[in-house]
Amino acid sequence: MKAIIFARVSTEEQKEAGNSLPAQIERLERYCERQCLEIVKRFSFDESAYKAKRDEFDKTLDYIKESKEKMAVCFDKVDRLSRNVFDKRVAELHDKALADEIELHFVSDGQIINSSISATEKFQFGISLGLAKYYSDAISDSVKRANENLIVQGRWTSKAPLGYLNTEDDKGNKDVEPDQNKSHYIIRMFERYATGNCSLKTIQAEMEKTGLRSYRDKFVTTSIIDHTLNNPFYYGMMRIKGKLYPHKHAPLISKELFDKVQQVKAGHNKKPFNYASKPFVLRGLITCSDCGCTVSPEAHKGHTYYSCTNFKRKHEKKAYVREEELLQPIHGLLKNIQLSDKSIQDITTALRKTNEAKIEYNRKTVGNLKQEHEKLQNRIDKMFDERLDGGITADMYDRKLKEYKERQAEIRTEIGMHDWADESYYLTVNKVFSLAQRAYEIFESSEVQEKRQLLSFLLQNCQLRNRTLTFGLKKPFDLIAFSAQKLASDKRKSRAFNPAHPIWLRGWDSNPRPED
Repeated sequence: MKAIIFARVSTEEQKEAGNSLPAQIERLERYCERQCLEIVKRFSFDESAYKAKRDEFDKTLDYIKESKEKMAVCFDKVDRLSRNVFDKRVAELHDKALADEIELHFVSDGQIINSSISATEKFQFGISLGLAKYYSDAISDSVKRANENLIVQGRWTSKAPLGYLNTEDDKGNKDVEPDQNKSHYIIRMFERYATGNCSLKTIQAEMEKTGLRSYRDKFVTTSIIDHTLNNPFYYGMMRIKGKLYPHKHAPLISKELFDKVQQVKAGHNKKPFNYASKPFVLRGLITCSDCGCTVSPEAHKGHTYYSCTNFKRKHEKKAYVREEELLQPIHGLLKNIQLSDKSIQDITTALRKTNEAKIEYNRKTVGNLKQEHEKLQNRIDKMFDERLDGGITADMYDRKLKEYKERQAEIRTEIGMHDWADESYYLTVNKVFSLAQRAYEIFESSEVQEKRQLLSFLLQNCQLRNRTLTFGLKKPFDLIAFSAQKLASDKRKSRAFNPAHPIWLRGWDSNPRPED
């Protein structure tokens, strides 16, 4: 009788142990030689017998179906055929064997399924299939319990996200650690997107220039970047089946930065907007004081004019105002906002004293938070030992671990907020000083788009009222303007500026104009 031999493995352990493909083939070949079976085809592949989709095995079935003569189909064991008693392929082969179209030989189990088998042998075959399924189910349950235990411990159970690495020490303990070659690029993605001025395509182009690659050594795509920006793992939480769990691995960003990115994404999704290709200084900054509609620019005969879009149809006739006329009070403001070298020196002295106190406060606060985080980690380690020794129940362990991990996540967020506030403080001071020294010069020497960004940074509540531009100043530039005006008005009195007791004006005209 002709025969085909069938060898299959599904795990790395099987490949390396006595169930490897060469070992199975060798046993099957010796068996066929003893049974005087002529081997006409050999099938060997790596494929799970527990899944519904089994492409390689289906090719074997097609070969058997196309054969017009009876043959022996030889497996090493029953579980090499299938681990699923409900697999329709098993039923199909079983029916063919009982119909005397084929014979099923299970070499190591000593079983042969053909048309002449007894009820006992049929029962034995069914038991073998049932045991194979039980073995797979038991493994699956063990893996699930192990993963659940790892999740409770705050350990990631899958492939590390981009910017992290899966590691393993000499004892076989697995961990997830930041990738020193990629983690700073992930932080950069979040920081750039949080500004609200960068699209996914812009960030993707920047990352491609840096050479950042994903798992398959390919450049990151916008979809990968979008997935990264939505992944809470980077601030200390892992999302598993739609639920969030705190993890023990080092976060790359603060929760505040993550939330800021989500706000920017939500804003982009709500108001998709593409500006016209031609830039205008005041584009998108002004609204009509009468109806609240946008004041839009248009070019005509070499000049730029602004008018209300009149979307709500409240104006009978459009009123056009030239850009130069709207910029006049802004020019005056930019000149008045400049501080003298003496004023800046006095403010610098006061800021140094303030900064010393800020540094000490930040150092103590962050130090206390780190101590609390370490204390909680010690409690978790001690509690884990007590759980292993049976000192506490599983419910108590799970409840306290969740409590400790949530507090640790809060602490890491608070530390990140302090770091973010500290960096923001220094950046803001630098920008304020640069503008306070040469605001008008910077504005006049900038391109149109840069001018618009500068005004967006300085101004708020810009409105067109009766052909006149009204606006307010954002903090802290409103205070600088107040101080500059007051110093100018008191100059004749030769009154020295005291940074410890500055004299600010009580009010601010909604239509600031340069002094005569």
